[in-house]
Amino acid sequence: MISNRPITVAQMKAGERGRVIQITGGHGLVRRLEAMGIRPGKQITKVSSMLMRGPVTIQVNEAQLALGFGVARRILVELESK
Repeated sequence: MISNRPITVAQMKAGERGRVIQITGGHGLVRRLEAMGIRPGKQITKVSSMLMRGPVTIQVNEAQLALGFGVARRILVELESK
C-alpha cells in the first residue's frame, strides 16, 4: 500500500521504500537520472545518507547509486507503508 504523502528522497529514512512520482529539474537532470534507472513509477529504497547534506545512497533494481543531496531533493516519492 502507498501513502498519499509525497516527500523527497533526501527526507526518506534509511530502509524506507517508495515509488518515484516526479523529478523536479531540467531536461539534463531528468535524462541523467533516467539513464541511471530513476524515473517516475520506479520503486527505490534508501540505503543510507551522510550527515550535513552529504551523499544519499539508494537502491534501484539491483544497483546501489550515490546521489548528491541537491539531486536527492529533486526526486519526489510516495512512501510505501509497511
